[in-house]
Amino acid sequence: MPALESAGVVAVVACTGAAVLAPSRRARGGATLAALVLTPALLIDDLSTSERLDALTGRPVLTAIGAVVALAALAAAAAVASRRPALVAVAAIAAMPFRIPLSVSGDTVNLLVPLYAVIGAGALASAARDLRGGAGGTRRPTGLEVALLGFTLLYAVQAAYSADFAKALEQIVFFYAPFALLFKLLAELEWTPRLLRACLATMTALALVFCAIGFVQLATGTVWLNEKLIAGNRYTTYFRVNSVFFDPNVYGRFLIVAMIGVLTAALWSRRPRAVPAAAAVLAVLWLGLLTTRSESSMLSLIVGVAALAALRGAPDRLLRRGAPVLVAGAVVALAAAALAGGSSLRKATSGRSDLVSGGVQLFAERPVAGWGSGSFAVQYRRHGEARSAAAVSASHTIPVTVAAEQGIVGLAAYVALLVAAFRLLLPGASESAARAGVAAAFAALVVHTLLYAAFLEDPLAWILLGAGVALRRGRDAPPGPAPARAQTSSSATSLSPTSM
Repeated sequence: MPALESAGVVAVVACTGAAVLAPSRRARGGATLAALVLTPALLIDDLSTSERLDALTGRPVLTAIGAVVALAALAAAAAVASRRPALVAVAAIAAMPFRIPLSVSGDTVNLLVPLYAVIGAGALASAARDLRGGAGGTRRPTGLEVALLGFTLLYAVQAAYSADFAKALEQIVFFYAPFALLFKLLAELEWTPRLLRACLATMTALALVFCAIGFVQLATGTVWLNEKLIAGNRYTTYFRVNSVFFDPNVYGRFLIVAMIGVLTAALWSRRPRAVPAAAAVLAVLWLGLLTTRSESSMLSLIVGVAALAALRGAPDRLLRRGAPVLVAGAVVALAAAALAGGSSLRKATSGRSDLVSGGVQLFAERPVAGWGSGSFAVQYRRHGEARSAAAVSASHTIPVTVAAEQGIVGLAAYVALLVAAFRLLLPGASESAARAGVAAAFAALVVHTLLYAAFLEDPLAWILLGAGVALRRGRDAPPGPAPARAQTSSSATSLSPTSM
């Protein structure tokens, strides 16, 4: 691996970190612009020997036309985002689930192209605003922002000695760098009641559409995108659906976050019609969750609902207004147990337990700094396990993957990130529906990553943390003559599922 590529990875992550943490607006704007330029440049350099890039350079006219059209569309979208920054949040949620299959380095990969377009337009508009704002606008970063960007920088540094530098680079250019810019955009927004309702409505509407697609898949006995899932459904007594997602577990993760959002709105709403409307929506989403047969998603939902109940701080209210929730939850648990059978947990986790034990062994051999970022699959196979790269891309348990790849150093940074996240999200969250919903959804997501991996590779994590930072700043801001902050801090009582 050339030292220049390693330095490029660190530079990209450093720019995204400065875009969030730099003290002045001008510095943040310059860092954002640098990240927008360096991230695709690093990817193009990495693909310089691939067949896909050769095919593009062999048709320079078409490539040039495509580039001009893409840049023009990006500029137009940035102009809209500059006038209405809140649209970035809604557009990001709407684009988040959709992936476009593209050929990269001879392989077909499903990339979040719509979401990247939203991030690019929003970041370009944000950079322009920051650069026009001058050297003022200083602010103190939160501990979560320092821990989050510190972890990504450490990941970039530890890629230097990885046996699979290409994997680490992909993690950075496809996930960490763009999602850090998305985090910046969301953390800077004023999360007004109107914006919160729009985001909840968008995610709920998408979840319902995805459930409808999943029901069609179940009725017709067909699934798409995932050849492994298609083959598995042929040789098992049960049938799993994935809707528009690659994996049923990812589909389940999206559903549980939507469900927690709807439940939050119902529990905090003062409108009598809110509870029946929420119960109807939740019933459909629960049925959709059942079709995934995702045990990790079901467990995560239980944790999220428990966190929400604790934050609400009123068990009698939960029992009275959330009775449909509790009944449906019991039905889900019983149905899952009946469908899966008593030995399902052992069977379902047998392969993952091997991956976890292999990861622990890797950690034991290099406990301090690990084997390098992105190296889990390569090192797992080198240590005697003959599995395909796809089967061992991770241990399916984020702490084990971090420990094997990054050692105690990375594990400490990961724990510090979680501590900082919950220290920011939980205090005072019971006073706000929006903050309680974000905290409960993040808790559910963290539990899901312990069983299915994909933590910072999931834009949901960055979206929840970005919104959490903005809502916490709104709560902690000193009272002033401008009503915008007061509106943000009081947004808790304005969520309602009847607005969806």
